[in-house]
Amino acid sequence: MANSLLCLLHSRMGRAFPALKVKNFRYFWIGQLISVMGTWMQTAAQSWLVLTITDSPFLLGLLGVAQFTPVLLFSLPAGVFVDRFPKRSIVLLTQTISMILALILAILVFTDSVQYWHIFLLALGLGMVKTLDIPARQSFMIELVGRDVVLNAVALNSTVMNLGRVVGPAVAGVVMALVGAGWCFLVNGVTFLAVIFGLLKIDVEPVIKKRPKGTVIPDIKEGLVYLFSKPILTTTTLILAIVSTFGMNYSVLIPVFARNQLGLDAQGYGLLMSALGVGSMLGALIVASSSSRGPNRVRLFVVPFITSLLFMIMAFNRSYAFSALLIGLMGFANIFFTTTANSLMQINSDNEFRGRVMSVYSLVFAGSTPIGNMFVGSIADKAGGGSAFFWAGVVTFFLVAATIIAHKIRKRSVRVKPEQHPD
Repeated sequence: MANSLLCLLHSRMGRAFPALKVKNFRYFWIGQLISVMGTWMQTAAQSWLVLTITDSPFLLGLLGVAQFTPVLLFSLPAGVFVDRFPKRSIVLLTQTISMILALILAILVFTDSVQYWHIFLLALGLGMVKTLDIPARQSFMIELVGRDVVLNAVALNSTVMNLGRVVGPAVAGVVMALVGAGWCFLVNGVTFLAVIFGLLKIDVEPVIKKRPKGTVIPDIKEGLVYLFSKPILTTTTLILAIVSTFGMNYSVLIPVFARNQLGLDAQGYGLLMSALGVGSMLGALIVASSSSRGPNRVRLFVVPFITSLLFMIMAFNRSYAFSALLIGLMGFANIFFTTTANSLMQINSDNEFRGRVMSVYSLVFAGSTPIGNMFVGSIADKAGGGSAFFWAGVVTFFLVAATIIAHKIRKRSVRVKPEQHPD
C-alpha cells in the first residue's frame, strides 16, 4: 500500500514537474536551492547595512545603480560571448567570482572597516559578473531540459529563487539582530560552494556558435535584427522593460518603507521581504504545475496593471499586516509575469540566437534597475517611501497601457495592409 502511494505520488510529481526528471537539471536546481538562500540573505543585509550607515534612501538607490549599470551597458556584447562559449563554464566562473566578492564584504564588516564606498565598489564588481551570469544561466536552462519542458524548468528555478527570497531575508533579519550583518555575507559566500559542486556534476553537450574573431558588432546587430523581426519577442521585451524599470524596485522601496513609514527594525524588515518571497514562491509553484499548457500571453498584458494597483494601494497604507499582504500579492503577480516573459523569449528563439536574445532579456530585466532605483530613491528621499510606491505604480500603469494600445494599432494596421494592395 505504502509503495503504491509512493509510486502514485512520484508519477504525479513527474507529470507536474517534468524538468525534475532530468538529472542535469536536478544538479543545477539543488545547487541553486542552497546558494540562493545565501544570496537573499546578503541582498537583505546589504540594503539594511547601507541604510544604517548612510541614513539615505538616495544612496541606497545609488547602490542599485552601481550593481546594475554594467548589465545595462554590456549585456549585448555579453550575449555574443555567451553564444560562443560553453554556458556551464561561464556560470562556473561567475559563481566563483561572486563567492569571492561576498567573502570580501564579510571580512570588511567583521573587521569594522566597512564604508559605503567599499559596498559600492563590490556592488559594481557583482554587476560586472551578472552581465555574463544572467544571460548564461537563462539560456543554459533549455540546454539542460530541452524546449518541451523549458517553461517548467523556468518556473521551478523561479520557485527556488523565491524560496530563497522567503527564507533568506527572514534569516538575515534574525542574524543581523543577534550577531550582525557580517555573518549574512559569510554564509552567502559559503553557499556558493553548493551551486559550484552541482555545475561540476552536470554533463551536457554545449551549444556554441562558431564565428570568426572580430565580429562582435555584426553579431550584436544580427541578434537585434532577429529579435525585432519577431513581434512576440519585441512586445515581450518592451513590456518587460517598463515593468522592470518602475514596478520591481523592492530592494529600495521595501527597506525605506519599513524603516521610515512603518518604523520597523531589521527583523521586521526581513519578514516583509520574506512576504514578497512567499507570494512569489506560490506563484512560481502554480506556474510550474500548469506549465504543460505553455506560457499564457495574456499575463503579459494583465499582470502589470494588477501590480500597479497594488503599488498605489501600498502608498496609503500604514499597517504592518496589510503591508505584508500587499507585498506578498506583488510577489505573486510579478512571478506570473516574469516566468511568462522568460519562457516566451526562450521558446521563440532559435538556438544560435538564444544567448543574444536572453542578453536583451537581462538588459531590460536587470539593466533597467539603475533607472528605476534612481527614480524611486529620489522620490523616497524627498517625499517618503509611500510616495515612491505611488508614483512607481502610476508610471507603470500608463506606460503599459500606452504600449498595449500601440500593439493593438500595429496589429490592426498589419491586417489592413493586404486590403490596400489587391492582386
